[in-house]
Amino acid sequence: MTDQTRPLRVAIVGAGPAGIYAADALMKSDTAQDPGVSIDLFERMPAPFGLIRYGVAPDHPRIKGIITALHKVLDKPQIRLLGNLDYGSDFNLDDLQRFYDAVIFSTGANADRAMNIPGIDLDGSYGAADFVSWYDGHPDVPRTWPLEAEKVAVLGVGNVALDVARVLAKTGDELLPTEIPPNVYEGLKNNKAVEVHVFGRRGPAQAKFTPLELRELDHSPTIEVIVDPEDIDYDEGSEQARRNSKQVDMVANTLQDWAIRDVGNRPHKLFLHFFESPHEILGEDGKVVGLRTERTELDGTGNVRGTGKFNDWEVQAVYRAVGYLSQNIAKLPFDEQAGTVPNEAGRVLADESAEGPDRFMPYTYVTGWIKRGPVGLIGHTKGDANETVANLLEDRAAGRLNTPEDPSEDAIVKFLEDKQLPYTTWQGWYRLDAHERSLGEAEGRERVKVVEREDMFRASEPHKA
Repeated sequence: MTDQTRPLRVAIVGAGPAGIYAADALMKSDTAQDPGVSIDLFERMPAPFGLIRYGVAPDHPRIKGIITALHKVLDKPQIRLLGNLDYGSDFNLDDLQRFYDAVIFSTGANADRAMNIPGIDLDGSYGAADFVSWYDGHPDVPRTWPLEAEKVAVLGVGNVALDVARVLAKTGDELLPTEIPPNVYEGLKNNKAVEVHVFGRRGPAQAKFTPLELRELDHSPTIEVIVDPEDIDYDEGSEQARRNSKQVDMVANTLQDWAIRDVGNRPHKLFLHFFESPHEILGEDGKVVGLRTERTELDGTGNVRGTGKFNDWEVQAVYRAVGYLSQNIAKLPFDEQAGTVPNEAGRVLADESAEGPDRFMPYTYVTGWIKRGPVGLIGHTKGDANETVANLLEDRAAGRLNTPEDPSEDAIVKFLEDKQLPYTTWQGWYRLDAHERSLGEAEGRERVKVVEREDMFRASEPHKA
């Protein structure tokens, strides 16, 4: 039986929004009052905040403002950050079970979902996740990015596709006031793209943009957003979608307005194409030279069917933004197709044929994108966290949590130091944050992001470096 008299010890693997929201949900529980909770957040990167630091475009200060709320959670004394530690190599589930009553995985999704069309492996065909990691200064990707293409295709009609298209269409100088590191500025300054084409296989009512994100495209003085009037089409299923969702209707109205206006003279053209299903990436000498799409049409339900008519578009690069995929987690079951850990309301499934608690891996939970797939906005992970934590606390009340060998807070620190693992802390984040802000101040910017892992560690934990 779990010791109910001492503070509940929980390890959370992944210190992005999902993991921090789970910590917050634990802190707001009755258990936090009596007998208390003690939470350690493990993070692979030297810095926290996951998707917000390494997955959101740098010209989105509004979304990055979420960090302010996450800061307040991590400032609580019952929560520790242990960064620069890689689950699966530096430590594993067996290690955590020695020290914690329960483990929550919130590792997110950072790989590109595969897209199986001819030509996908040509030189000039890229995954959006890799490009996002590059322009967000992720330390584990190359420092340069090939930006030689004058005409570029982006496949997908979600917010990631818009981010990629907007960054490709903007100038380096437009993005310089943001936190982009010097290597990203140099790359974008030399970007040759003057035409960016975004392709969706369905219609305006099926686009996954959020209204604010869509409208932001039109705010740049260098980007002319163009929509073909022939792409504004709705069937009964589409009209129903508009009636059911204010957001869908706002997106459709914005696209309609853009379709009927005169095309202006801003130097970079960004085309939003609907009813064009990617069929093949065309190549010569191993390099991308075009994209072939099949024209689609609505079938009455909001879905589409092919028309057998094909269009060829002259482009020299193709970025697929058709969804992210989570990575397999050591010692946990994994659904390769869905890219999630099989679970019921956050409890990890071990044996789906069993009944009751025997169905689940003991005291092991998931939340965020690893739980339900990479859909929804950052704020949606709050509901995930609340559900998962509620079930964890229910299991605690029923005596179903772990009985660790040594639940003291010092035990995990001794384990890490005995293995000589150089880890970062929440206090270290404050030092890195101050360092990045000082770099920005020297250039009249709010911050300049540090890219190199070693430099991040040195700024965070100078006494360890």
